[in-house]
Amino acid sequence: MNDPDVFAPNLNRRQSGVSATVFSLVPLQEKQIAIAATGVALPDGLAQIPLWKIPFLARRQRVWHARRNNEMIVGLLLKHLFRSRLKLVFTSSSPRKRGGLTRWLVARMDAIVATNAVNASVMPSCTAIIPHGVDTNAFQTGHSAIFGATEHKLIGCFGRVRQKKGTHTFVDAMCDLLPQFPEYSAVIMGRIQDADTYGADLAARIKAAGLESRITFEAEQPIAQMPKAYQSLDIYVAPSLLEGFGLTPLEAMSCGVPTVASRDVGSFNDQIVEGKTGFLFPKENANALTDALRNLMSSPELTDQMRSAARAHVVQNFSLEQEADALVELYRRLLASS
Repeated sequence: MNDPDVFAPNLNRRQSGVSATVFSLVPLQEKQIAIAATGVALPDGLAQIPLWKIPFLARRQRVWHARRNNEMIVGLLLKHLFRSRLKLVFTSSSPRKRGGLTRWLVARMDAIVATNAVNASVMPSCTAIIPHGVDTNAFQTGHSAIFGATEHKLIGCFGRVRQKKGTHTFVDAMCDLLPQFPEYSAVIMGRIQDADTYGADLAARIKAAGLESRITFEAEQPIAQMPKAYQSLDIYVAPSLLEGFGLTPLEAMSCGVPTVASRDVGSFNDQIVEGKTGFLFPKENANALTDALRNLMSSPELTDQMRSAARAHVVQNFSLEQEADALVELYRRLLASS
């Protein structure tokens, strides 16, 4: 892409949810508008332009869409130091009130995008609320044995293994339920910090319950393998205590997996249709999670009904195409403004 109208920066070398969002959206958006990613760790085949070239492009109106503080800083430098004619956009996914630096940066943006009402409420101003979407073509129904062949039905909890993700709540519920449901096993997939005792404490709790063969830990999978991870499940659990948006329930439901998630965390309330695509429970309440899961585990008919309903709900309301379209509409408005 030699002369894009929109820049989608990725200035973090470590793969993250923000990076994945950029890499997923750009191929869809470039069908509608001249857009290119820029920065570091960009995958082959993605429309992109080297960062150093941007100051030397013809000075006309363009959009810089930042999703991190460092990307806002670079956008401001390009605009004011290198005199690039940029409209600056920032997407907020944090439910926390921002610190002084972030507030200073945000005040200098031309447009603010929030991913849900909670994000919008903690920002100084908000131009639009545009929820994240899921690539429903990649995350679709199917069957997988990525965790190995088993006769057991499988309940999964994915994400970093740490306090904020509520993995302990999931473990408590599984230690209670699995002895009652011998047809089920559980898998915890995600990165465990080597220096953190949290994962070791969970493993010790599982061993004390005699369930180490039925509650297993699996290594974090590459993004490309995530659909197979969800397709191996019968039920998915998102027990987080804090999320900016929280995409895993949508990914699971897009694969036709009924989902139980924490209430009032991230966008989970908007994502789950109570009793139709899954259940919500008060965060860090293992008893409530146990009750919600028991409803599903004891009723194969209900689980089957939720499979198709979950998939249809995501396709209709949370597709990646919908997110891409809404952002392109915003870019066009900014490009047309003086």
